[in-house]
Amino acid sequence: MGEVRKMPKISVIMGVHNGEKTLSRAIESILNQTFADFELIICDDCSSDSTVHVINDYIKKDNRVTLIKNKSNSGLAASLNNCIKISKGEYIARMDDDDISHAERFERQNNFLDKHQEYAIVGTCRNTFDKEGIWNTYGQGGELTKEDIIKCNIFTHPTVMMRRDALVSAGMYTVSERTMRGQDFDLWCKMYACGYKGYVLSDILFDYYEDRNKIKEIKAKYRLNNYRTHMIWRKKMGLPKKYDLYAYKELLAIIIPQKLLVKYKKKRQGK
Repeated sequence: MGEVRKMPKISVIMGVHNGEKTLSRAIESILNQTFADFELIICDDCSSDSTVHVINDYIKKDNRVTLIKNKSNSGLAASLNNCIKISKGEYIARMDDDDISHAERFERQNNFLDKHQEYAIVGTCRNTFDKEGIWNTYGQGGELTKEDIIKCNIFTHPTVMMRRDALVSAGMYTVSERTMRGQDFDLWCKMYACGYKGYVLSDILFDYYEDRNKIKEIKAKYRLNNYRTHMIWRKKMGLPKKYDLYAYKELLAIIIPQKLLVKYKKKRQGK
């Protein structure tokens, strides 16, 4: 009889589309974790480059890596849900194909969730880097409240580790046009509306890729979608109507010239 593999403690989920240039760096940072009891599930979202080849090379070297493929280009939320559906871990950890997890990340987050049953989500603070190096640090340690979430003071999505039971019971990621580019904000609102809460570790355990010279402009349709998400979840989270102000800020941002918004974001992140 063959060796029976026990269930991993952590399932790492990653969606990727044409990530050949940075994928190896991301995978290596996961495989080099000090906490080794995990599976890495990668969903390829119909890549046209050598992404699948890169993943298959790692599968040959490490049996903790699993590849699944979407039949059609489905977006990040659907890709992550597909990973969750086959996951076996007690905890679900996020990862993106262009970022770097510090070696102690899983160990620290696993220990936190083991010791603090009152939390369903734990994120970390992060560095922001590009080809020229680290240019910013972001995040503040501590518990995030419902008020923080609706104000968009949220977790950096790929840094989080979550209890699988809580994530599944909340309904996982919402797959819709409304949540495109905002699937993480919608998820935090959804989980908090279900009574779950989260915490951010004060240590920097993650390097998040963002080109300092190419901060993305958010299109008006995504701003409108964010407005709709705010309005839906503010009510369901049981928060006062005054918090609709943060929804209206999304509409205001549609009117303000995008160049000014990008300049403001650069200034804010550069602090």
